[in-house]
Amino acid sequence: MMARSDRHCRYFWRLLSKKALLYTEMVTSGALLHGDRARLLDYSEQEHPLALQLGGSDAGELAKCARWARDWGYDEVNLNCGCPSSRVQSGRFGACLMAQPALVKECVVAMREAAALPVTIKHRIGIDHWDSYSLLLDFVGTVAESGATTFIIHARKAWLRGLSPRENREIPALRYDWVYQLKRDFPQLEIVINGGIGTLAEAERHLAHVDGVMLGRAIYRNPYLLAKVDQRLFNEPRDVATRESILLELLTYSQQQLEVGVRMHHITRHIPGLFRHEPGARKFRRHLGERSGAGIELLSTALHLVRDEIPGREVNAP
Repeated sequence: MMARSDRHCRYFWRLLSKKALLYTEMVTSGALLHGDRARLLDYSEQEHPLALQLGGSDAGELAKCARWARDWGYDEVNLNCGCPSSRVQSGRFGACLMAQPALVKECVVAMREAAALPVTIKHRIGIDHWDSYSLLLDFVGTVAESGATTFIIHARKAWLRGLSPRENREIPALRYDWVYQLKRDFPQLEIVINGGIGTLAEAERHLAHVDGVMLGRAIYRNPYLLAKVDQRLFNEPRDVATRESILLELLTYSQQQLEVGVRMHHITRHIPGLFRHEPGARKFRRHLGERSGAGIELLSTALHLVRDEIPGREVNAP
């Protein structure tokens, strides 16, 4: 979810679900060591529960990053061992770490010792020709010796050469059965499944076999899926928020952000899918896309455009 799940996107998602654990986009250890740390780590308090996703392979650097995650108040640190992009490979982290379980174990030990936070691992089921179940079993078993107890598994292998990151999300075959088997082989671990899951009904079917489900681009395309997560997956009795009420809350947030210099496009670029499959959805998307540099009136007008397409709904937008 690089260039997707930034702080404005996560705030928007949190309006939809109070219970889902949110993850930052991957932040490299080098960026935190040498870049604008506050810009990379700051977030809104409303985003909790929130995990910081890190990319790196140097145990000492990752330990420093874990301490910063603790100092900034994150609820979890996640080590990315699944991203197949060429930039990640050149830095010797991401998916290529699956071939080095002992190094991953060393990194996780250092992170856990540096900060009293849960350290979790996100990874693939394999890479290139390193793709047998026995190798996956060895990877999880070795890393689990670090004390890590949560493994988030994209149920596809990654081809480090020959496929783009997008192709790596779509072309390699999904092997959900391997992830199910991992849960049977490691009943003491929390196993979370990821990859190709597009509906809450699918998520519920997976939860018969594993402990959790991670949704990524499905939520970005159709964010309103999150609005029903608390009821269906967390058994929360609260009412499901309407799309219009979410947009009204986002208006207040947007006004606050504009006052501190945030451009409106940095917020609105995450919300075109909010009215997906609803009357007026195309008009809503087009309005946002054609006016990326506008002010707060952009959202207010967009809300009125959609409201006009939905008879019987009354929304008092500013």
